[in-house]
Amino acid sequence: MNKTAIYGILLAIILPVACYFIVDHYSKTAVILPPRFFPDSINSRLKDGKKVSDTIWHQLSNFKLTNQMGDTVTLDKYRGKTIIADFFFTHCPTICPRLTMNMRRLQQSVTNLQRVGDRMNKDVQFLSFSIDPERDSVPQLKAWADRFQVDPDQWDLLTGDKKTIYDLALNDMKIGLVDGKGIDTSFIHTDHFVLIDSSRVIRGFYHGLDSASLAKLSQDLILLTLEKKPNEKGPLSGQMNFLAAVFLFAALLIGLFLIVFKKKQNVNSVLDQE
Repeated sequence: MNKTAIYGILLAIILPVACYFIVDHYSKTAVILPPRFFPDSINSRLKDGKKVSDTIWHQLSNFKLTNQMGDTVTLDKYRGKTIIADFFFTHCPTICPRLTMNMRRLQQSVTNLQRVGDRMNKDVQFLSFSIDPERDSVPQLKAWADRFQVDPDQWDLLTGDKKTIYDLALNDMKIGLVDGKGIDTSFIHTDHFVLIDSSRVIRGFYHGLDSASLAKLSQDLILLTLEKKPNEKGPLSGQMNFLAAVFLFAALLIGLFLIVFKKKQNVNSVLDQE
């Protein structure tokens, strides 16, 4: 066997093996995902003789409210979706128009991704809860939605029972703790956007009027859409050994091909000399 065939076999073996180790390394590299907020409890158990702790994270409670189209909606409507939520009221003369405008920009950026083949927008839902539901009727919400060109397929403006909305803000999303300003529980007025994952767990708070904070929200949103769902296996889960075998088998086939090809070249060379 000449040097060319040997080099070909070595290359055919080394390249797939190198690819295997690269894929294996990056499949085990931890991606820094947005943290979870507000643990409810911690359960401890023994696994393979070692103590393992499982954190039970606080989940949003279900609700029943009405959107700008007059439809009754519950949290179950958004099952499996990542949610970005905020709080506003239509008579607000200060921060609410800017918050809604920035939310609209986020919603448009998600929609624009679909135009280049990204399906992320189907997994994201925007919610704006009115903190003044007594005045924010369905027609009032619809007028606000028209003013800011809100897409009802992906963004619901919600009104309804005030206690339900305030319980969501104070007890589920814990806006008072995040604001840290001794928030007025009788009239919540916050600039925070809240990121909620598909399991209804809070994953982040972001200032809706701060460009750097909104950029971080966009980044965390993308990471959450890529996050493996509970009990869901990744596309390469348990497949690394199989892939390695495939690579090696391919290497052997390439090596045999090079040997046969070289032999044919030698035979043709001899025939040409005769």
